[in-house]
Amino acid sequence: MSTLINTTVVEGIGVLTLNRPEKLNALNLEMIEAIAEVLYEWANHPEVKLLLLQGAGDRGFCAGGDVRSFYDSLTKGAADQMLGFLSAEYNVNRTIANFPKPVIAYMDGLCMGGGVGLAGHADIRIVTERSKVAMPETRIGLTPDVGGTHLLGHAPGRVGEYLGLTSSTMGPGDAIYAGFADMMISSEDYDDVISTLPDLSGLSAADLLAALEVMFGSSPTAAAKTGKALPEVLEANQQWIDRAFSQDDVESIMAALEDMPGEGPRAALEEMKTHSYLSQECALKCIRAARDGNNLSQALEREYNMVKYVISFPDFTEGVRAQLVDKDRNPQWTVKGPEDLNLAEIERVAHDVPDVA
Repeated sequence: MSTLINTTVVEGIGVLTLNRPEKLNALNLEMIEAIAEVLYEWANHPEVKLLLLQGAGDRGFCAGGDVRSFYDSLTKGAADQMLGFLSAEYNVNRTIANFPKPVIAYMDGLCMGGGVGLAGHADIRIVTERSKVAMPETRIGLTPDVGGTHLLGHAPGRVGEYLGLTSSTMGPGDAIYAGFADMMISSEDYDDVISTLPDLSGLSAADLLAALEVMFGSSPTAAAKTGKALPEVLEANQQWIDRAFSQDDVESIMAALEDMPGEGPRAALEEMKTHSYLSQECALKCIRAARDGNNLSQALEREYNMVKYVISFPDFTEGVRAQLVDKDRNPQWTVKGPEDLNLAEIERVAHDVPDVA
């Protein structure tokens, strides 16, 4: 078994811990293959009644995939290495969503990209006052994946388009509101939650969530045990978000934001201007197709096809260079606007998905 994950079974609880804290538990192929092996073993293990996913260290559950390794593969002309990792990762995402026993994900600290792929499809998704949740792919020239478009597509109103195109980070209240999490606990209560799970391990996922909410949780509108109310930035801005992000394409969304008064629309527009135009258009089409389809497996197939399309352009490696390699934060995108895009081709990729369960 890989040292990059730790596993233990205690009183019916199978605990899987991502163990790469120096890299914020970023996922590489070794980790994904090890996780897949554990899920396969525990699915029918008679002693495992409940699965708990967590991350080592105190900085986060998982910061995402090891994007720097993707960059290295692509710059060496080995796109198949990146695509092979994604195929394995998406299978793990699908397995978690269909796991035959309740799955709890503890999303303390950072939970982004690939971390959302692990936690976001669990039965019970717990955030804390320290949680920061995001699908930040458009910032680096990629497009939301790991089933993220499925989650974004079913967020209230046009919140999914807003989050996907701006790569905005959600606090705990917004993560619950957007459908990326189910409940919040104080991080100080974590040990108490763990000690309680053996007594609850025979419950269905729905009953388990209800019991945990009664004992430890708080709703998005309630005060957490820390004494702080959960922020609800998304709900407070729902009106202008829906108006702007219901437009047909990225150009029209940006034009709508340009015409709107207020700090929120202005900040969203300025953020979008720094992101990959290609990525945003691809994300927009995938999020809307996922909303219409309401099928996680189809969303994953669509995302794989769209990532394959996106990395045929140089913008992803340029985005990673700017953010993680040279760190100049000044990507020189090759796709600068709709005139550089084949919108019909993007539409085709987003909708040419087989029927899968």
